[in-house]
Amino acid sequence: MDDKPQTVNLADLRDAALRLLARREHSYKELSRKLKQRGWPEPELESVLSDLAEKGLQSDERFAETFIRSRAQKAYGPVRIRAELGQRGIDRAQIDRALRETDADWLGLASRWYERRYRGTPPADMKDKSRRQQALARRGFDHSIVRDLLD
Repeated sequence: MDDKPQTVNLADLRDAALRLLARREHSYKELSRKLKQRGWPEPELESVLSDLAEKGLQSDERFAETFIRSRAQKAYGPVRIRAELGQRGIDRAQIDRALRETDADWLGLASRWYERRYRGTPPADMKDKSRRQQALARRGFDHSIVRDLLD
């Protein structure tokens, strides 16, 4: 067993991070987690990731914007998107700002998803209406949007 400290090639670590970023945007937290899983030591990891963020190669703001656009295209609402961004390490203020700045028409997205899902048929009874409300809520649409669609 070797007790010598293992030297880390920072250029290799930077290249590994850049390869991940070349595929898609990553939050700082996601990138850190993925690189730790691949065996990169934390002190060097923090240094390299901070440098990438300072140079604008990794941006939580850009990640949030891209993520919101992607999820909105899949008809997910702001409540769910907010929760998912939080899980990916984006802070609440940044999430709020990105959601405010998006041009997503949440009511329109919910309406199109609802129409596709239920093909224009009205709820059969209160139980069916409740199921539909729950489905919209699971997709991340808030109560006001659900109410507008179903009332």
